[in-house]
Amino acid sequence: MTTTATTADGEVSSPARARRRRSTGSPWVAVAFAAPLIVYLAAFYAYPLIRSVDLSIHDYNIRAFVQGNAEFVGLQNYADIVSSPLFPSALWNTVLFVGVSLLFQYAIGLALAVFFRANFKLSGFLRALFLVPWLLPLIVSASTWSWMMNSDSGIINSFLGAVGVGQINWITSPDTALTAVIIANIWLGIPFNLVILYSGLQNIPGDVYEAASLDGAGAWTTFWRVTFPLLRPVSAITVLLGLVYTLKVVDIIWIMTKGGPANSSLTLAVWSYREAFGTGQPAFSPAAAVGNVLIVIALIFGLAYVRLQRREEH
Repeated sequence: MTTTATTADGEVSSPARARRRRSTGSPWVAVAFAAPLIVYLAAFYAYPLIRSVDLSIHDYNIRAFVQGNAEFVGLQNYADIVSSPLFPSALWNTVLFVGVSLLFQYAIGLALAVFFRANFKLSGFLRALFLVPWLLPLIVSASTWSWMMNSDSGIINSFLGAVGVGQINWITSPDTALTAVIIANIWLGIPFNLVILYSGLQNIPGDVYEAASLDGAGAWTTFWRVTFPLLRPVSAITVLLGLVYTLKVVDIIWIMTKGGPANSSLTLAVWSYREAFGTGQPAFSPAAAVGNVLIVIALIFGLAYVRLQRREEH
């Protein structure tokens, strides 16, 4: 049996100090464990962000990339994009695209999650079918929606014609192009919301529903007074992740409309991509400036979520 001895002035003997040093550990051990994470964050987050800022405050073109002598222009690229006639429409299209997509993705995903919470035959099979849009390559999904919304041979117009509705130029009319890409994006985002919200519902204790039933609460009252409040933390992170993902959607819009016609479906993400890769002469610096604006928008919502979480904890 090991005993702890003290000296005359009250100091702990060396065996006790040794155990304390072992329990405290060396700071280099903590650095060693954190090093892989630090390297990963520096390589895949810090460096791309710094590089993007560098692109946006210089005038980069193909020659400047080769020679490495891009002219420093400060905030001129940001001033150019804000003063561009495309900026108000691209910003408004982004707000509509993100807002409407998130609203319907969350509402439909939550309704399906509540529906599948009740175990019944083929429930697992049906849930698996709802994951198909999430598993398909985006180029396949976008191409499929382009074919379905074709003005002449699309299956949607064929169905509308069968029920007496006239032909709609979904992706070739400025009035409906944004609606078309929003519909396609909603379809793609429903499985994500279904999976996350269904998992959140599984963590709600069944005793709560039994107590609500004993108190005489109906299905609708139980949903609004029990399910929805208890699902709020999961809902918040679902909406935040959906917002960050939807802000940077390019492939769906680019394949279906390329931001047209007449820039009617142009969002900030598509505008950034088109500046860098969709024109004859790449404009990397304005593209980086538009991309950084998107980063700031996502960061604002992320900080708002963190603040909301801290407030709920206190």
